[in-house]
Amino acid sequence: MRKLIMLAAPLALVACAEPAAEEEAVIDEALVEAEAPAMTTGNGSPAGTYSVTMADGSIGTSMLNADGTSQSMDAEGNVVQESTWAIVDGKTCFTSIEEGSEPECWTESEPDETGTFTATSDDGEIVTVSPQA
Repeated sequence: MRKLIMLAAPLALVACAEPAAEEEAVIDEALVEAEAPAMTTGNGSPAGTYSVTMADGSIGTSMLNADGTSQSMDAEGNVVQESTWAIVDGKTCFTSIEEGSEPECWTESEPDETGTFTATSDDGEIVTVSPQA
């Protein structure tokens, strides 16, 4: 009987220890997800939906998603480009999902009190960007 108790005790301890190890792994994964920084543009503006006013006065919409994807739409709401976006050397760069596309990068001014800023492409194009409510 004594041998049976001596064998059962370590097994009981092992059985108790396993759920705790699994529980710690779940907690650690949750902490990692919670600590992941939110994706922002080169000037620190958050992912979101923005009105974009071109130099000729035409207005479009850009949706910058927190997962690094984006869509650009014309004034009628038609999708004109799907891209990925990332920060490269302090600039916000968009790469069309079309095969062989090169990134188009923009340097952004600091946003004003409404969140509006200007963005200048590497080619010199200047647009005004405003967050949508």
